Amino acid sequence: MRSLRLAFLLTFSLASFVATLVAQDLPPQPKKAARVCVATVENASTTSAFVERMTERLARSLKQDKIDAVIMESRSTDKQPLELSSDNGDEAQQKECDYVLLSQIRDPKQHPFEPQPPQISIGGRVPSVDASDTRGGPTGPVYHDNLQVYFALYRFGRFKPVLDTYVLETPSSNVSNTLLYAMDHEANRVGHELKKH
Repeated sequence: MRSLRLAFLLTFSLASFVATLVAQDLPPQPKKAARVCVATVENASTTSAFVERMTERLARSLKQDKIDAVIMESRSTDKQPLELSSDNGDEAQQKECDYVLLSQIRDPKQHPFEPQPPQISIGGRVPSVDASDTRGGPTGPVYHDNLQVYFALYRFGRFKPVLDTYVLETPSSNVSNTLLYAMDHEANRVGHELKKH
């Protein structure tokens, strides 16, 4: 009888120990998806761009990457470095966002005295190879200057960005479409960063 009781206790102890080990090996339960407030893109260049369309494209690209993205009414700043404004903070709090994404189009030639990130250029500017580029004409190819799309991702309540970088785009004759592709690149980079956190 005593050995039966001992065997029962030993089996029960071993079963609870194994259950604890199995529970530790299970992957953590998925946490609530982070909500990202997307501030309206700011155009700090002289190149015309449909910033509302770009903002919508950015939010849609984030949603395709399974990120809960919400478009904000407030705009990104036109200054460098990109920083949250009080309007951004207030709206992000109202919309219960975990992150705020700021985006800005800049032409490096318009801001020659501001610090520029390093850029690799081999052989000078690249001519447009866009078949729809009608500005080439008989004089030869058209050269387009690069535009930079800066973006910064802030965790709500923090003053230092989680991500602060840029995408370099060489516009074709249809600058708006080129910048839409830049929004896709930005969304991919933000999605990659959010997966780390």
